[in-house]
Amino acid sequence: MDIVKGNMGWIEVIVGPMFSGKSEELIRRLKRAEIARQRVQIFKPVIDQRYKHTDIVSHSGFELPSEVVTNAAEVFEKVQPRTEVVGIDEGQFLGEGLVDTCMRMADAGKRVIVTGLDTDYLGRPFDPMPRLLAVAEEITKLLAICVQCGNPAVHTQRLVASDDLIVVGAAGMYEPRCRRCFEPHLAHDRVEAKKNASSGVASFTPRPVTKSE
Repeated sequence: MDIVKGNMGWIEVIVGPMFSGKSEELIRRLKRAEIARQRVQIFKPVIDQRYKHTDIVSHSGFELPSEVVTNAAEVFEKVQPRTEVVGIDEGQFLGEGLVDTCMRMADAGKRVIVTGLDTDYLGRPFDPMPRLLAVAEEITKLLAICVQCGNPAVHTQRLVASDDLIVVGAAGMYEPRCRRCFEPHLAHDRVEAKKNASSGVASFTPRPVTKSE
């Protein structure tokens, strides 16, 4: 971010697939602000209980104490007037009010840093993050490494059988994949396979047809 003059706020958004280092980058920026003796408040959604109830924790083990909230409106209610920097982890879980909340805080002169998934398990835009990208002053898009082939990964592959939009999980439930290795309907196919198995219906996988056939 270039030098900002005067008491002007702004919005920074860090997006990318799971395991790309979004929370780690958020922690890095917030720790720098604390070293500079700026007043910092940090928030995370209550739905994210993967590692610790309150702390923001990256997949690599970095952590920072935070406040737990249920939605974006609660963030705005808890932010103190003297706070200079607001950090929000996993913004996609805080609802449609996220964009308005971030805009209001930035208009009040605060630096707002938000991380989140910009696409869901089907590869679709994951609201409200795409709308937040449209109003942000700074956007950082991180890439992971595809576990299948080692290429840059932009997608989050769901490995468990579920058609729900939100299924909170970590390694073993999700993995990063590149454009070529991403299978958007894998989770749905596993749901169908599970249904067929429970109902006694045999699943059938067509045999690939070779050129000689």
